[in-house]
Amino acid sequence: MPHAVASVAGVKVISQWEFAKNPTEVIEAVEAGEAYHVVRDGAEVAELRPPMHRQRLNTEEVIERLKPLPRVDYAQMRAEADEFFGIDRIDDDPWERSRG
Repeated sequence: MPHAVASVAGVKVISQWEFAKNPTEVIEAVEAGEAYHVVRDGAEVAELRPPMHRQRLNTEEVIERLKPLPRVDYAQMRAEADEFFGIDRIDDDPWERSRG
């Protein structure tokens, strides 16, 4: 592991020179989960950290997360939209057609 100048809140601070001298070691440390702030002349110029991976959910997990949300009252939503936007809109509404 490269020599870190300091550590602030779990993030190692390393000079640009130290990073340039040992880039492979720094990248390997980042791959292992460490984070670095790279400084030049005392000013932070870069942040190196592992990428944040988005959690992928299957259909059942999505449904479980949506269950606590309130049901949508279509009539109320339409009334609110009409009040906000006015009823002077396009008459051929595909949502109205599908609802019969």
